[in-house]
Amino acid sequence: MAILGEIFQRLAEQKQSRIEEAHLLLGHVHMMIALPPKYAVSQVVGYIKGKSAIHPARVYGEQKRKFVGQRFWARAFFVSTVGRDEEAVREYIRNQEQEDKRLDQLGLF
Repeated sequence: MAILGEIFQRLAEQKQSRIEEAHLLLGHVHMMIALPPKYAVSQVVGYIKGKSAIHPARVYGEQKRKFVGQRFWARAFFVSTVGRDEEAVREYIRNQEQEDKRLDQLGLF
């Protein structure tokens, strides 16, 4: 997972952006990205998703049959702007794994 984080950071830098906070989970990623106003959020996120999918394809390319018809990323993503609540968003990202586990436990009952 650390390799993906480094890849995300390098890709963000190519769009003059910076990943401020991130947490990679098995099924999804939470990121807070600072980007210049000249880029649309969809441009930066689409670029990061598209280019980051190339690495696993190269690493696991010999297993193509297992991935036929599969996509590395879902097409959708959620975006929200951060203003006064920046610290709350950072905390949410940092604690997302524990929150997911807590919600999973609630689903057991």
